[in-house]
Amino acid sequence: MSFYARVLALLRTADIPFLVGGGFALERYIGVRRPACDFDVFVLPSDALRVLSICRDNGYLTRIVHPHWLGKVYHRTQHVDVIFNSGNGAVPVDRTWFDHGVVARVLGHTALLCPPEEMIWSKSYVMERERFDGADVLHLIRAAGSRLDWKRLVARFGDSWRILLAHLVLFGFVYPNERTRIPEQVMRELVERLGEGDQPGPRVCMGTLLSRTQYLADLDWGYEDGRLTLGTMSPEQIVRWTAAAPRVARGAGDHGSRTRRSAR
Repeated sequence: MSFYARVLALLRTADIPFLVGGGFALERYIGVRRPACDFDVFVLPSDALRVLSICRDNGYLTRIVHPHWLGKVYHRTQHVDVIFNSGNGAVPVDRTWFDHGVVARVLGHTALLCPPEEMIWSKSYVMERERFDGADVLHLIRAAGSRLDWKRLVARFGDSWRILLAHLVLFGFVYPNERTRIPEQVMRELVERLGEGDQPGPRVCMGTLLSRTQYLADLDWGYEDGRLTLGTMSPEQIVRWTAAAPRVARGAGDHGSRTRRSAR
């Protein structure tokens, strides 16, 4: 039995609810295969430590990489990501993920795939210098737009609905002959929100929810860190998550003072 299949078997035996996401789920939805460098399992936050404990008891090396969203299980050169939130702390895994999971056969097991709506929600925030998941978002809409629960998808974004609208506008540019995959009512509702105007709010930069490094300068300009406003991260977790960014994304400058300021 492969390492990934073994982990799934352990979770099933322990009766821990899980969903399969990442490249495996994306391939099922959009038909594009990617090299498998890891395997993503999504669990409730309350189950994350238990998953790692069970895997550790069965001989695997485990660790919590980032306490607000990610653990890992290791075997030789492979690893399973145990995900219970998002890197920005704004997309927690909750029961709704499981209520709408898609049944599939995964590595010899019957399992649930992450719902496409929740995959879109999670991926929409990923706009790092070294990684941008916008193409995945548009591919999911192209493949599943007619079947999406658009009401739930819009509700998932809450006050961050502008991020969804941005992706929907981009979809219309990328696929000019596929625009009808997005219900007219959804576009009308979101565009009308733009026309309603906003009340003056706090001086905050929400860009840190999209990229952990590219908006650090804004914190030096006096903006509050959006991760403290919308996400579930503690100041210490923000420092740790930002410091872990790849050097290619951080650039040659020293962002240390900006990182510390984000957690003041």
